[in-house]
Order: sequence, then structure tokens, then C-alpha cells
Amino acid sequence: MAAEHFDVIIVGAGLSGIGAGVHLRQHCPGKTFAILEGREAIGGTWDLFRYPGIRSDSDMHTLGYNFKPWKNPKAIADGPSIRAYVQEAADEYGITSHIRFKHSVRRLSWSSDDALWTVEADHDGSTASLTARHLLLCAGYYRYSAGYTPEFAGLSQFKGKLIHPQFWPEDLDYSGKRIVVIGSGATAVTLVPSLTDKAAHVTMLQRSPTYMASLPAVDRIANWFRRYLPPTLAYRLTRMKNVLLQLIFFNFARAFPERVKKRLLDLIREQLGSEYDIATNFTPRYKPWDERLCLVPDNDFFEVIKAGKASIVTDHIDSFTDTGIKLESGGELEADIVVTATGLELQFAGGAEVVVDGRLIDIGKTVLYKGMMFSGVPNLVSVFGYTNASWTLRADLLSEYFCRLINYMDERGYVQAKPKDPDPSMPVVPLGNLTSGYFQRATERLPKQGTEGQWRNPQNYAFDVLRFRFGGIEDDVLEFRRAGKSPVQAKSEAALAAGKHG
Repeated sequence: MAAEHFDVIIVGAGLSGIGAGVHLRQHCPGKTFAILEGREAIGGTWDLFRYPGIRSDSDMHTLGYNFKPWKNPKAIADGPSIRAYVQEAADEYGITSHIRFKHSVRRLSWSSDDALWTVEADHDGSTASLTARHLLLCAGYYRYSAGYTPEFAGLSQFKGKLIHPQFWPEDLDYSGKRIVVIGSGATAVTLVPSLTDKAAHVTMLQRSPTYMASLPAVDRIANWFRRYLPPTLAYRLTRMKNVLLQLIFFNFARAFPERVKKRLLDLIREQLGSEYDIATNFTPRYKPWDERLCLVPDNDFFEVIKAGKASIVTDHIDSFTDTGIKLESGGELEADIVVTATGLELQFAGGAEVVVDGRLIDIGKTVLYKGMMFSGVPNLVSVFGYTNASWTLRADLLSEYFCRLINYMDERGYVQAKPKDPDPSMPVVPLGNLTSGYFQRATERLPKQGTEGQWRNPQNYAFDVLRFRFGGIEDDVLEFRRAGKSPVQAKSEAALAAGKHG
């Protein structure tokens, strides 16, 4: 039986995938498309993670879509509210009917002869096969089926419950329990204050501290705009304000790391008092923004520490015992429940194999063109958001550019657009510009980024707006081809066409 054909296939029905579907309908209205989602629901991260207190670590005026205002008074939103927002966008813009649920993509195969991708997905015990001219990967950057948990000595001895936040049990009763949360990232900082509502005590056990910054959960300026201005204008003004503040803060932190470090620690000291051991529990070894900052809305994390409901222990794990965790310092933490907020397992392309003309592509050896296309891989764009700002800011821009690229190719009769391999003498660096453990563990599996030209990925929204909305499509890296033409012929014809179009 012939494979079902679409002009575009989008992989993933989370925040990025639903947004991509809307952009495709708006900018390429004649294109047919399908969204393949491995799970049974819309929402991606915001449907998968169900642990107590789950919330955004960015304000929703920038994490929200550029085409759909965020109307909730709370700018730092809880997971269910975000999931409802994504579902509402899918329904409102007619995307839901395009989603194929329970389609786990396993293999992506490109044929230059046909100028088509063949997508193979597991569906209800069989393989579904679909073809498309263009692919847009919106499957995120981590493995949904497994989180990261280190190998702890003596773990089998522990008689309590061990839980990874990625797979939080719906029926877990932690009332009156002693809980240890291992980790110091955004998940741990979210869980600790949320668990204190019922737990006897919650301890955050960290090897090293993370920078934390407190913000109000409610953006009063945004709510003032919404009260007195039309909704779309109010949203755009708030979005511009927050983008500008993010850019200023990030660049200031890069330029003056010691000043930013001092200010962040001083603010925590104001919350916890001069007697608290800030040096041990809140002073990281790295500079601000070498790793992503943890957001603390309304000081909730500091409030539960002040109230004695939660505490921080900075130490290393020696081993698990029957009743808890033995520390390298010799102490022991008793626990009924241990939560391993120890990170994610990173992967690209949703873990699918990528094959070009019969050759298996090692994603870890590719270099990203404009931070979105793999070198040597045609007609495929991968959405990877910002590490220093809200994910969706970049996801929106990439989806818009993807549509620009499709329309540009159609106007000129191109069937293939492929980033050529970069100059081997160009230095390459790891993706993401972060030293976080989950990035370091996956370095070999992730694509690289270059240090010059179109291979740079500077993580700068203003730069990307100019590049993706207003920058030219053709350059000396992206090679175009018409049906039946060799790359050399295609490049020559493209140069002539560009001259005719001015």
C-alpha cells in the first residue's frame, strides 16, 4: 500500500508543534500537513510532567505564542494552565484534526531521487509510513520515555519510595512523610515548596548550588496594559518589555558576572537573613548564566526555608541505606520518599534514525546551519529554543522562517534545500552555550554549532528577528536544487534567478 503523502510533516504536538501548525496554516495556507505525536495527548512537556507545583520557568508573555495573547493574570503559570493554553490554540486555529496521536517516529529517510522524506512511525503495534517534501522536528530535546538518574550505591537497600519527577505517580500520598529531593535545578526548586503543603519536612540535597532569581508571579504592568488597552496590543507591549529585560539582564550578566552574582546573593540574603549560610548553599562555582537561572516566583522557595518546612543540604551521596541517604560527610538523611530531580536524557529528532540516500546520519557529527538545519541533511528544520530566554520566542521565529523557506522554494521551482558541510577548519563548539550536567552528558549525541557566518547560533532574540524575518534565504551555505538537476546546475540557476528577482 502506498504511503500517505503530505506537503509537510511536523513531529511533536507540544508547545512548538502546535505553534508550527498555526504558522503553517497562516503563511502556507495551501499546504497539506500532519502532526505526528507519540503520546495520546496534546501538550508535550506540559502534559508529560505532572509533579506537584509544576510551572513555567519563564513568563508566559514570552513563553506564549506571538499570535495568541496570554490572558491569565498570572505570568508565571502552572502546568495545567499552560497545557490548557496549548490545547485552546490547537482547537481555535484548527490544528487538532491534523494530529496523529500514538505515532512514535522511529526513522526519517530522505530520497534525493524523489526529493521526499519517508517517515516511519510505530502506531498500535504496526508501522505507519508517510511521505512529505518537508519535515519540521518539534519533538523537543529530551527523551520522554526516561529521565536521568545516576547510579547510586546501595539503592536496592532503600525501603522507601524512589520517584523521578518525569513519572510522578498520580496516587502518591506524601502526607506526613520525610522527603529528600536530590537536585538543585528548576524541577527541585519547584518541587520543594510545593511538597511542604503535606510533607513532614522536605530536604533539598544538592552537590552544588544554582543561581536563583525571584520574580512576582503576577506581572502588574501586563495586567495594567490588559485593563486599558486592546488585548493584542497589551500582549505585544508586555512581550516587548519582557524580551528587552531578558536581553539586558543576560548581556549584563555576561559582561559583569561578579556584580550580578553579588546582587543575586544579596537578594537571597535579604530573604533568609545574615545568619544563613549563603556561601555554602546558594553560591555556585560558576558564573551567572553559565547554567540557566532558577526562577523563584513570589519567593516561595525562600519562604518555606524561613518557616522551617524545608532545608538545604549541600553534600555528596555516599550510598543509600534502609532508611535514607548516607552522605560523604558522614551524616545521614532519613527519608520515606526520595525524589531524583537529577535531570533529563537529551536526544535530538525524537530519538529517530535520520537517513539520507541510504546513509545513516550521526547527528552528533553534524553542524547546525542557523541553529536549525543539520549540515548535509535536506529539507529538514529542527526547532530548538533559547537556553537564555523563553523557548517559544525562537520556536515562533523558526516556524515563520520554515514557512518563508517553503514559499521561496515553491516560487522558484526548488525541491531541495540542503546546508552544505562547513569548512573543516572552522572551530565548532557544543550546542547550547551551557555547562549544565544534562548538556555535558549528551555532548557526543548533540549537533555542534559553528563560530562564524551562518553556522553561528548566538542565542540572541534581536539577532534572530533580523536573521529569520528579514534576512535573505539564499546564501553561500544553503544549496538548492530543482527536480532532475544536479547541485552544481541548481546553484547556477539559483544565482541567475536571484539576479532576476533583484
